[in-house]
Amino acid sequence: MSPSPSPSPSAEIPAAQEALLRQMYEVFSTAERDAFIPHCLASDVDWPNVADGVRLHGREAVRAYWAAQFAAAHPLVRLEGLRLDKDGLRVVATVRPGLRDEAGDHWAEEPVEHVYRFAADGLVSRMDVRRP
Repeated sequence: MSPSPSPSPSAEIPAAQEALLRQMYEVFSTAERDAFIPHCLASDVDWPNVADGVRLHGREAVRAYWAAQFAAAHPLVRLEGLRLDKDGLRVVATVRPGLRDEAGDHWAEEPVEHVYRFAADGLVSRMDVRRP
């Protein structure tokens, strides 16, 4: 079996997927986060819990994970770019993670990649984290 072809240089992220991801990153660190979950994540979303090395399944599991993160600290994620992955089927968000505390915002030195797959309804069905 031959490898999947790379997307053509002119291949673009579908506009609806790009808009959804941009809005997700805008609301993540705000109080709007919980209300936005049904509008961005599929009901059976598969999401990483990087700290514990496990996968979460479903919106409520992700909501609880995010609530625990915000109870412990104030995580930040700055979107630095979006592109199609080599397979042309997934969208890669290059992001810079950070934390907010009483001294201000603190950003990681190195970015990470969030890799998204989408369900037929256009919502995020899976997210993975990897190093660029």
